[in-house]
Amino acid sequence: MTSYRKLYTPLTVAVLAIGLALAGCASPDTRPAADQQVQAAQATLSNFERDPDMTWFRDNVKNARAVIISPRVTRAAFIFGGSGGEAVVLGRDGKAGRWVGPAFYNMGAGSVGFQIGVDVSEVIVLVMTEKALDALLSPSFKFGGDASIAAGPVGAGTSATVTTDLVSFARSKGAYAGVSLEGAVIKPDASANSAFYGRAVSPADILVRGSANNAAAAPLQQSLRTIAR
Repeated sequence: MTSYRKLYTPLTVAVLAIGLALAGCASPDTRPAADQQVQAAQATLSNFERDPDMTWFRDNVKNARAVIISPRVTRAAFIFGGSGGEAVVLGRDGKAGRWVGPAFYNMGAGSVGFQIGVDVSEVIVLVMTEKALDALLSPSFKFGGDASIAAGPVGAGTSATVTTDLVSFARSKGAYAGVSLEGAVIKPDASANSAFYGRAVSPADILVRGSANNAAAAPLQQSLRTIAR
C-alpha cells in the first residue's frame, strides 16, 4: 500500500499540472480574449526588449521576415509530457517598412521522459527566411521538420552568426532549464483570427496581403518597429 501511495502523490500532482497547462491554452475565440492575447504578446515583447541577455534578438529583429510571440508556453511531465501555448505572428512588409498582423496560432508538442515538473516560458521566434514564412501559411507547420530551428544566442555582447530558418528565444521559470521547440507543431487558429478581425481571414490575408486590419494591433506593431530600427 505504501508503494502505491508514493507513486500516487507525484502522479496526481503531474496530472493536475498537465490539466492546468492545457486549461491555460484555451483558444482566444472571442474578441475580448483575442484582444487580451495581443496585449499579453506586447508585454512579452517588452520583457525581451528590456532583458540584457537578449542583445542578439534585439539586433536581428530588423532582419526577420516575421516574428512569432507566445506569452505562455506551458510544459508539464511525469514519464509522459506535453507542451502547449497560444501564439501571435506578425509579418514584416519589407517594401513598406511596416509590420502587419497579428495572425493567431496554436502550438503543441509531445515528449517522453522521466522528469517531474512544470515549466512556463515566454517564447519569441524570429522567422528569418521566406521558406519558414511560407510554411507558416500552411495548415500545419512542424518546427525542425518543415524548416530548421535553433536556439538563439543569449548573453550581452553576443555577435554569433545563425543561419537557420527560425531562431527561438525563451525566458523560462520552472523545473526545466528552458524550452525546446524542435518537433513542435504550430497551426493557424481560425476562430481567433475571425474573432479579432470580425470576419473569416487566412494567415496569408493577414501576413502577406495585409488585407486584414484591426486598430487594437497598433501598439504591438509600433513596439516591433521601435525594436527593429
